[in-house]
Amino acid sequence: MAKSPAWTRKEGKDPKGGLNAKGRASAKAQGMNLKPPAPNPKTEKDAGRKKSFCARSAGQAKMFPDAASDPNSRLRKARKAWNC
Repeated sequence: MAKSPAWTRKEGKDPKGGLNAKGRASAKAQGMNLKPPAPNPKTEKDAGRKKSFCARSAGQAKMFPDAASDPNSRLRKARKAWNC
């Protein structure tokens, strides 16, 4: 039986939230185009990515209040990694 891609397993996930480089590489092999977090954007494009991510994740926090209140949830960790 084939292994699932690394981005779906623990080894592809960053303990601080989001995906690590191995997870992003395995997602790219499946045709996804993922970039690392941009907590301190250097370009206008990265600033737009950050604004968009923070807006989307704020909506997720409203939809899933249990995850939003749990400091160990992936949602909270990802928002912290992006400085949202």
